[in-house]
Amino acid sequence: MTYNVLQSWDWWVIGTYFMIIFGVSLYFYFQRIRKVTGETTEDYFLGSKNLTWMVIGSSLFASNIGSEHLIGLSGAGAKGDFAAAQFEIIASFMLLILGWFFVPFYMRSRVFTMPEFLEKRYSKWSRSYLTWVSIVAYVITKISVTIAAGGIVFTTLLGINFWTGAVLIVLFTGLYTVVGGLKVVVYTDTIQMFILIFGSIALAYYGVTHTYFGVQTSGGFTAVKQHIGTEHLSLWRSFTHPDFPWTGILFGAPILGVWYWCTDQFIVQRVLAAKNNDQAVKGTIFGAYLKLLPLFLFVIPGVIAYSLSIGDHPVIQFPEINGKMDYDAALPLMTMTLLPVGLKGLVVAGLLAALMSSLSSVFNSCATLFTMDVYRVKNPESSQKKLVRVGQLATALLVVLGLAWIPLMNLMDGGLFQKLQSIQAYISPPIAAVFLMGIYNRKITHVAAKWTLLFGASIGSLRLLLELIKTKLNGGILYQFASINFLHFAVLLFILSVFLLILLSRKEHMRPLEDIQHITYQKGSNNESASTENKILSLIVCICVVALWLIFI
Repeated sequence: MTYNVLQSWDWWVIGTYFMIIFGVSLYFYFQRIRKVTGETTEDYFLGSKNLTWMVIGSSLFASNIGSEHLIGLSGAGAKGDFAAAQFEIIASFMLLILGWFFVPFYMRSRVFTMPEFLEKRYSKWSRSYLTWVSIVAYVITKISVTIAAGGIVFTTLLGINFWTGAVLIVLFTGLYTVVGGLKVVVYTDTIQMFILIFGSIALAYYGVTHTYFGVQTSGGFTAVKQHIGTEHLSLWRSFTHPDFPWTGILFGAPILGVWYWCTDQFIVQRVLAAKNNDQAVKGTIFGAYLKLLPLFLFVIPGVIAYSLSIGDHPVIQFPEINGKMDYDAALPLMTMTLLPVGLKGLVVAGLLAALMSSLSSVFNSCATLFTMDVYRVKNPESSQKKLVRVGQLATALLVVLGLAWIPLMNLMDGGLFQKLQSIQAYISPPIAAVFLMGIYNRKITHVAAKWTLLFGASIGSLRLLLELIKTKLNGGILYQFASINFLHFAVLLFILSVFLLILLSRKEHMRPLEDIQHITYQKGSNNESASTENKILSLIVCICVVALWLIFI
């Protein structure tokens, strides 16, 4: 195995890239503080509400595609979990749903956060609940997993100790996020999107050509398929598959998607910052097109890495951790083994930038939630400047909690990407049900929402706890409960949540119609963004998704 370390040109490329990122951060910082009216929460948390569709779509893509996706998806491709790409493909559908079915109501509500929207629809209790659940979820499913992926990148690419690398990247990211606010987050996301796409294409190209010359077959991706077998490239698994059964993909993954893509502050904050409703919808459509790319940009390079690791003369060699092959190292290993000087530095910068884009996004979202839904609620007379400063200080504790959670991630089953998805399956179904039913059924009451959320949290927490100790259960009903596929579990919990919402809603608890009519569906209401152009572009996305399903059947 030939392993090429970073050389001076690579370091120059990396250094230049980070100088650009910090330069953009400082530019928007000085732009904000020079405003005659002073710095406001709308400037800091919603980018002054003047974002356009390209910036929104790019940010939706780049902030979502962090290092945990690059590392986890490529690892899934190398491991043989090609079906993990389904989460990315289905995300295209979810972004269309966000734009067409949720955005109109969010924009009319003129809220800063999703918990604030729940208060307008249900009650203050719902707002408080979602605020704290979201913050805890960010620690468990975003901050810690992203930091862990960053540690893998540092260890594999730069030879730096895992914890040293993780702490350094958190400090760097926290610095430019605090300085710049949401606007610097979304504009740096736009830059990072192009770097990610270009670097991933280069990596796939060099991987395929190396496979061709090494295996001496018909060439191109055909060589990869001949080397590993076509069964490695199927998006569909049997009903009994332990990780990605087709029933779970079709029915469970969309439930996770509704929560993540349509109701989560981390994502929705971008469309809330749109200049208008049309720009928000166009941004989600653009994001839907971008979400078709990860299959080719990240998963297939992982497959190529696997093909280069087998045979009589392997080009790369996966490290072992606790006696098991560490396939999460696929993308870093390919980068360091195959790419030439300079381009290698660009891809490394892209990997680190992906990590930073996700962390900066979640930091800003956490700051928004804590400031607008916790601090401002208790201190309604606080000045705009004070609220911004509170938001800037709010991320420190979350960083510490994220670092503390990482060791517990090792107790979970599956690879890095599966860990992220499985945890989401335990907390997302009741929240998705409350949002969906709340917008499209005016009869759902705040009492029903409260008890549904508490019930869902209890069942989800029980499932998470039992999975952490599953090896000690020695069979029985609790073991069977902990062994239900996480996607099937999401379907069951969502159905139970919808049932409870309907069962517990009483007419005497309904909110007055005039309080909720602008944020709930009414027959005959017009969607001002339902232009012919948007409809055609959305239809093409759907056709592309179906085509991918058929090609990789």
